[in-house]
Amino acid sequence: MEFEKKVLSREIQQYLYESGLTVGSAESCTGGRIAESIIAVPGASTYFKGGIISYTNEIKERLLAVDHQLLEEKTAVCEDVAKAMVSGALDALDVDFAIASTGTAGPGGGTAEIPVGTIWLACGNRENIVTMKLTDDFGRDINLAIATTKALQMFINFLKEHAPKAKQEGKAPIIPLNE
Repeated sequence: MEFEKKVLSREIQQYLYESGLTVGSAESCTGGRIAESIIAVPGASTYFKGGIISYTNEIKERLLAVDHQLLEEKTAVCEDVAKAMVSGALDALDVDFAIASTGTAGPGGGTAEIPVGTIWLACGNRENIVTMKLTDDFGRDINLAIATTKALQMFINFLKEHAPKAKQEGKAPIIPLNE
């Protein structure tokens, strides 16, 4: 895993490890990369409860309760679906926070309205969900790497407003060595 994602994972840990707060993911185009990044540090099992890879609309509907009509009218690659995925993950995984991704990473699958490289990211809790839209196409691998990094950064910014940070209280999280 690249160094930057490990640093971001460590920062997420500093907010959640001793807080009792939990996070989960609902990923489409990133296919588990967000979850993989979060669990890159020892002790992640204390705050990361799981993830749902909802690569198809069927799974978005069945496991995340994304409205069928929404998917039909706006497609899976839109802000409303990203928000619905966060809400669905909060409920399905029974977590305090969730992170979601949905998009067209490429090389194919894009349209004139939703070109390759269009990726919607969302994160939040039951009170507030924030989103970010990526639009540049750098090729599939880079698109997914950028989306994963941006999702982690967006979540850290969300946590800055909505969760206590252990190191701000003058203590670093205790990391078990056996995980």
